[in-house]
Amino acid sequence: MSAEDLEKYETEMELKLYREYRDVVGLFKYVIETERRFYLTNQYEMQVHSVQGEVFFEVSMADAWVWDMYRPARFVKQVRVLTFKDVNIEELNKSDLDLPSG
Repeated sequence: MSAEDLEKYETEMELKLYREYRDVVGLFKYVIETERRFYLTNQYEMQVHSVQGEVFFEVSMADAWVWDMYRPARFVKQVRVLTFKDVNIEELNKSDLDLPSG
């Protein structure tokens, strides 16, 4: 496989992933972003832990969708993320998801 073929394949996979995201985002209430992944979920729990002066985050999600073009199945029943990096959690505003008519 040439570099051009690989680039074309990755571009097609990203487009397919974006289309899937666009189709499912309205089903979810929260967007959770970690340093490695981007998740959509309706319920989550986040705990902040401190051990010997080091702080880390534990985020648990149920029935989530994960942005990852290399996963064969993006819907996951349970997710548990442990990270020393930032975690961004946003509640989706349903009006922001409406596409303009036209």
